[in-house]
Amino acid sequence: METQINSPWNRMMDQMKAWARINSPWAIHFNSGSCNGCDIEILATLTPRYDLERFGVKLQGSPRHSDVLICTGPVTRQARERLLRIYEQMPEPKFVVAVGSCGLSGGAFQGCYNVIGSIDEVIPVDAYIPGCPPRPEAIIDGVVKLLSSLKPGAAGAQPASNGKGMA
Repeated sequence: METQINSPWNRMMDQMKAWARINSPWAIHFNSGSCNGCDIEILATLTPRYDLERFGVKLQGSPRHSDVLICTGPVTRQARERLLRIYEQMPEPKFVVAVGSCGLSGGAFQGCYNVIGSIDEVIPVDAYIPGCPPRPEAIIDGVVKLLSSLKPGAAGAQPASNGKGMA
């Protein structure tokens, strides 16, 4: 009986959480072994010229306060455990964006002795942004497509955390 009384409140709270998650995602950036080309482009998206913050995206310093993990580069043996630790520290629901050719496939570093491979070989990826390095416009487009897929009623309202999402 008590759940029926609280049911409208629970629905309203769920709607408020979804609205806040879509309109104000906090992101953390992790470089898993790239050449820093993608990192420079990610920083460029935060400058006033491209202004990723107009979509509510805020770069956060702690994984415990982040909703979106923006990851660049191929995963090296040294970075694998750190990437897993950061991913596990993020609260649910969490989303991962792989940026750049190296993050998608290993890129130019594929086959190197210290490279494990792409990001989705270690953690599930929700959106992929190809390019070497991708332009800031592409990064913004990928993040916006990820956020729009979270809206209720959108096709695939929750991106599958199985590495099948594509930005």
